[in-house]
Amino acid sequence: MVLAQVEQPEEGSFSLSSVFASRYVQDPIPRYELSKNSISKDAAYQIIHDELLLDSSPRLNLASFVTTWMEPECDKLMIEAINKNYADMDEYPVTTELQNRCVNIIARLFRAPLNGEEPAVGVGTVGSSEAIMLAGLAFKRRWQNRRKAEGKPYDKPNIVTGANVQVCWEKFARYFEVELKEVKLREGCYVMDPEKAVEMVDENTICVATILGSTLTGEFEDVQYLNDLLFKKNKKTGWDTPIHVDAASGGFIAPFLYPDLEWDFRLPLVKSINVSGHKYGLVYAGIGWVIWRSKEDLPDELIFHINYLGADQPTFTLNFSKGSSHIIAQYYQFLRLGFEGYTKVMKNCMESAKLLREGLEHFGCFDIVSKRKGVPLVAFSFKEGNRALAFKLSDKLRRYGWIVPAYTLPPNLEHMIVLRVVVREDFGRQLVEKFLSHVRIEVDELYPAIRRPMPTIRYTIELSPGDTIRDAPIVKIVSQDAEPLQKSVALYDGKTKGVC
Repeated sequence: MVLAQVEQPEEGSFSLSSVFASRYVQDPIPRYELSKNSISKDAAYQIIHDELLLDSSPRLNLASFVTTWMEPECDKLMIEAINKNYADMDEYPVTTELQNRCVNIIARLFRAPLNGEEPAVGVGTVGSSEAIMLAGLAFKRRWQNRRKAEGKPYDKPNIVTGANVQVCWEKFARYFEVELKEVKLREGCYVMDPEKAVEMVDENTICVATILGSTLTGEFEDVQYLNDLLFKKNKKTGWDTPIHVDAASGGFIAPFLYPDLEWDFRLPLVKSINVSGHKYGLVYAGIGWVIWRSKEDLPDELIFHINYLGADQPTFTLNFSKGSSHIIAQYYQFLRLGFEGYTKVMKNCMESAKLLREGLEHFGCFDIVSKRKGVPLVAFSFKEGNRALAFKLSDKLRRYGWIVPAYTLPPNLEHMIVLRVVVREDFGRQLVEKFLSHVRIEVDELYPAIRRPMPTIRYTIELSPGDTIRDAPIVKIVSQDAEPLQKSVALYDGKTKGVC
């Protein structure tokens, strides 16, 4: 949640009013404190509805990976379950069963081993941020337990990532006192370099976190190469440094579009994976998942058992109460789409991204930063690194309702300003074409050098006398290449009879 501060009252800004709600409410309503009296449900609805009109349209928010459209049937299921608290597992056993089915589906999708003594385990979370916190805590505790058993210091854990990680990794490091060692990016390489990452690993590294779908450019990091390099280092040093895959964006893309890409539990050092159900899992904001390779990778002391809701309930979460709607929606999407449906959706998204990419390339003023393989998004910058134009274009596109972020890349590449368009299921060909037409308008205004030149025709005019004194002079129009045109106009009082 965004941090909010308590406001000081200012004249004219401490009350709410609404034109339509004035049918029900005559006096202004306090903005930052409870009013003395109740108001009608109609007035309360209308006041809030009117204010929300000023929000941007979620469908036109191209900054967000989060799903903004679902089928009406799924919406209906979410409304039906909106009053169920998922924490009450004994009271809502069917909802708990649906969560277990989702964990099983995702674990199999990520190729978790099924024939081991310790099966894979997983939990639903509020989003990938909570999932990453839980995975990080498991790595930290396993590392501490091992160091204690070896009689070695365990007070300086670190984690190795690329500088392109999402802010939730920085949160984990700061909140849970883990040093964050970041591999710097470089020109032309906007994701973590596996070789440099492994060089930074030491005996205090609890894990290496790699990203399947960078937030900045959508690119997949090379998890297989990282696994191979780290395996060799572990064998040489005797360490047991594992890998976590942050597949928040790419976890529901790679299995359907790149099934032969090895990034998941097929790699032996990958111990846990998180994915966002509310991104390409196709559910509204509020659901994430984290899967561990085996029960052994999740220390028992992190799991709480409670019985005051009716039965023994093992839980591993940062919060307690949360709604059941998003878990039910996730199962609906799995049931409704299946492997075939998810594959079609992801292919359509990639086709829209391809159309967008080609349209931006055609303008001639953009460098495309994102790769063709990865998350369906297009990240681009102005040629010659014109910083001001990127922010201006982002601002001007808002006049049409489009939200397109412009941002600087991490340290070492701060000079690069990138704009990014995320292609979701509801951003189809028609919207892509309309978006490109709006970009064309604004680019022509911001970047005159690439304007399409207006055709111009230059004429040479020759005057010749009329046949008689009373006749007006004759004007013959000659083209620039001196070839006479078949056009002669008589002049009267210095004006032509008609318009050329």
